[in-house]
Amino acid sequence: MVFSSEQEQLKKFKEDVIAQQYFEVLRKLIAKKSIFAQQIGLKEVAIYLQEIFEQAGAEVTVDDSYLAPFVIARFKSSNPSAKTVIFYNHYDTVPADNDQPWTEDPFTLSVRDGVMYGRGVDDDKGHIVARLTALQKYVEAKKDLPVNITFIMEGAEESASTDLDRYLDKYKEELLGADLLVWEQGSRNALGQLEITGGNKGIVTFDAKVKSADVDIHSSFGGVIDSSAWYLINALTSLRGKDGRILVEGIYDQVIEPNERESALVEEFARRRPEELKEIYGLELPLLEEEQSKFLRRYFFEPALNIEGISSGYQGQGVKTIIPSQAQAKLEVRLVPGLEPQDVLEKIRQQLIKNGYPEVELTYTLGEMSYRSDMSSPSILNVIELAKKYYREGVAVLPTSAGTGPMHIVYDALQVPMMSFGLGHANSRDHGGDENVRLSDYYTHIELIEELIASYE
Repeated sequence: MVFSSEQEQLKKFKEDVIAQQYFEVLRKLIAKKSIFAQQIGLKEVAIYLQEIFEQAGAEVTVDDSYLAPFVIARFKSSNPSAKTVIFYNHYDTVPADNDQPWTEDPFTLSVRDGVMYGRGVDDDKGHIVARLTALQKYVEAKKDLPVNITFIMEGAEESASTDLDRYLDKYKEELLGADLLVWEQGSRNALGQLEITGGNKGIVTFDAKVKSADVDIHSSFGGVIDSSAWYLINALTSLRGKDGRILVEGIYDQVIEPNERESALVEEFARRRPEELKEIYGLELPLLEEEQSKFLRRYFFEPALNIEGISSGYQGQGVKTIIPSQAQAKLEVRLVPGLEPQDVLEKIRQQLIKNGYPEVELTYTLGEMSYRSDMSSPSILNVIELAKKYYREGVAVLPTSAGTGPMHIVYDALQVPMMSFGLGHANSRDHGGDENVRLSDYYTHIELIEELIASYE
């Protein structure tokens, strides 16, 4: 089997007229901010997607019944018995605020040394455009599709897919019966293998707040007055062991253990290594788990409690000797099958009371259930075999990723085999500064999607 080099892929990309046309579409899409958390640009981007998909020949619906418009783009085969493939994507992104270092403007698509940078190039606007490019290349060559292709694109994925269940309930009769659903994104691992995954973790996020007084107090009273900051720190510390395990009664009892196939897939294909994380992120603190099998089990199959941010008291220049009257933190628990967001939050609330911290006020912000697949569907196995032709290093098949997303919502509504793969790599920096995708990987994904369409001939 002959594989193209990175330079060969770059050359093909630069000489591909359709790919270059749609790269300019991607450039415009990156420039249009669409941030659900800040309610910025959602309708504008939904309308832009409508325009580019209609120009490509799709029948498009933009439904703005809820906070983020839902976009459905349908490409019909002339074959009345043709099967259907669904592409699920999202057009919203996380912010690119001043707390993240960017080499160039995050909302201007830039290219340096064969790599493109910009907010959303991987998560997830790059995938939308790459898959549309593949479809257009196939139609240009064959004039018809052997399979119906439906894009469903939401605008609230980065905020727990608010209202996605309502949109799917509204359109599920149309969407039921698909042969395959290709999930939003995916990446190559540190070994260059294409990771093909079939699920993701869930999540519950929440705010924790403590008020200890009506006003900040002079710190001379620090020996006799408890502060909101110390109270909150001690409360949070009581929920997590030094080894990273969650110290909340009942959580691990509800976890659905992976079956033999799921465990075997992770054991065989998961290439996450402790050393890799140290190299990629420049870790200064020791890892919580360094033994490989335990590391993988915790990463893929166990919940995790994380502090997203914490604040209290004076943070300005110089000194202000006070006891802060308020302290707050943003937290999350990454969930696995068996754990329900609201129930986990309630268990945490009760554990804080039991631990002696009843004054911590918890406020639910968002939640998603987890989903896990055994990757045995014929339509999924077909893609796995196709992918092997495009990646010299091979593929890594996993029943779940460690990230989160609304897979459970989509599966519950549509009951369709789902898999995730994409154009990112191990250091694409989704949600961080200098989010990036190699142009060679971008073009390889286009080729693989085109091959997937052709496999239905």
